[in-house]
Amino acid sequence: MVHDYAGHPFQVGLSRALAARGHVVVHAYFAGDPGPKGALAPRGAADPVRFLPISIGRAYDKGAIVARQWADVAYGRAAARAVAGFRPDVVISGNTPTAAQAGVIRGCRAAGAAFVLWVQDFYSLAVVRLLGRRLGPLGAVVGAAYRAMERWQFGASDGVVVITEDFRPLAEGWARAPVATIENWGALDEIWPGPRDNGFAREFGLREGFNFVYSGTLGMKHDPSLLLGLAAAVRGRARVVVVGQGSGMERLAAAGAENLRLLPLQPVGRLREVLAAADVAVAVIEPDAGEFSVPSKVQSYLCAGRPVLLAAPAGNLAARVVRAEAAGVVVEPGDAAGFAAAGCALLGDAAGRAEMGARGRRYAERAYDVGRVADRFEEVLVAAARRKGRR
Repeated sequence: MVHDYAGHPFQVGLSRALAARGHVVVHAYFAGDPGPKGALAPRGAADPVRFLPISIGRAYDKGAIVARQWADVAYGRAAARAVAGFRPDVVISGNTPTAAQAGVIRGCRAAGAAFVLWVQDFYSLAVVRLLGRRLGPLGAVVGAAYRAMERWQFGASDGVVVITEDFRPLAEGWARAPVATIENWGALDEIWPGPRDNGFAREFGLREGFNFVYSGTLGMKHDPSLLLGLAAAVRGRARVVVVGQGSGMERLAAAGAENLRLLPLQPVGRLREVLAAADVAVAVIEPDAGEFSVPSKVQSYLCAGRPVLLAAPAGNLAARVVRAEAAGVVVEPGDAAGFAAAGCALLGDAAGRAEMGARGRRYAERAYDVGRVADRFEEVLVAAARRKGRR
């Protein structure tokens, strides 16, 4: 079982690659999560991957802090039932809130399945840093409780996968099982450089003029003020298009900038057109969040062959890749003036943008080979199953 709570695109690619090797694969995800989704449907009756949407029977609101915790617990119970129904040899689970992940682990124990923790970010650190700003000392107390729970989950795992070497020291301090580093990748077979004049651009009036495009979740880890500052800096010369969902969208809507376009998330089949409509693809992450999270949208931007304007700490993996490959411009997330200035510089450098986009795509073609990625995951999953005594 590949359990990806968020239902993102590239995890589906892993499930398909494993199924192509003869493994029986169920791809489970939370049907009620409002974030960006991959192609979570079978490709005909003979599709070797079985897709399993998991529901809690009620609406899920990420912004409702207390209600969300109860919903996460309910989800964990539902996921445990899904594990019991499939009875897999091994489950790998990522993008899952800590309270929900606890239910997945208990389900694995009851079914005798091995459990591999796929660490996309450190949830407890996010609670401490982000809720601390909203709840003060109470946020630190809640964060400590989640830190203890997350540490238990590392110790209960039969294998651990982290997406960056930056996570390894803490992971190895908490885990008893081996820790493997497998970086996230982009969905090369779904996203590639396409024409700027496409159906999405025509539908939303984006064919003419210059487009800075932000695509994906805009939540607590992201600073919408950087997008507002960018819009102000390029007013009269370009527009900022935000195709997303999350609490930050409300803040942008309240600002009412004349060259700021807010659009809902598009179906995954349309993501290629969304990114193709961009002259520059934009990503932002808060300074604190950059220590425990890597903005995965950057991988999609590189696949699309678009230059990246990124606000992230210099040590963040996404920032290191964009800089090393000269695939865009990176500024510190607290540097609003620098972010706006970088956007203006990109606006006036068509040749530079083309070179950056091409370099990003070449990097994606080198680094995002799902076959090599599946090799690594298969080794981890088989070792975890054997460690658990499964065949």
